[in-house]
Amino acid sequence: MTLFAALAIRARVVETQRLSDLLPVVGGLIAGSMAGAYVGASFASWISARRLERLILVLLVALGSLLVIEAFLDLKGEGIPFGPVIRVPLATLFGLGIGVVSSLLGVAGGELLIPTLVYVFGADIKTAGTASVLISLPAVSVGVWRYARKGAFSDRRDWTALLLPMGIGSIVGALAGGLLASSVAGRALKILLGSILIGSAFRVFRPRRSETG
Repeated sequence: MTLFAALAIRARVVETQRLSDLLPVVGGLIAGSMAGAYVGASFASWISARRLERLILVLLVALGSLLVIEAFLDLKGEGIPFGPVIRVPLATLFGLGIGVVSSLLGVAGGELLIPTLVYVFGADIKTAGTASVLISLPAVSVGVWRYARKGAFSDRRDWTALLLPMGIGSIVGALAGGLLASSVAGRALKILLGSILIGSAFRVFRPRRSETG
């Protein structure tokens, strides 16, 4: 619900030329992330995610710190200096890994997709945000389908008490964020995204007391 709302509004404010230049990479990331989401959802019921969570904690803090530092130093990531023959297969591999992680942890994957698009493929932060939504939609759809087949949404109380209220709120937030994306400076977005990555990493993936003794 959030992704559909975000894509609907961002499609009207993003620079289409920059996004179209990135389409081969986006296609590779979509293909890889859909396959990864299928695999991740298939094994989510019996794979322990504790070590994966610790790895994601370190990764998100590192990526968030890099975004904040780059915003202040005004660096420009040009991405890998190769053509589509190299970039598309590489994008597929990155998408595969991101799809597995996203499906296992139940997230859309933008926290990994945006830094990948910025630092590996040289996209600007605003185009990367729109591209990440475009990539996440099919990947999340595959994950939802796989979880639904396992009976994850069979309890109607989950819909009325959690999914629908949060979904409606997230749609409003996605629309507001999409409208603000065209007017907020790229530096501010990097600082905001970096801070969110660091904060959410510690909030969600820090070791729990029961695990640390």
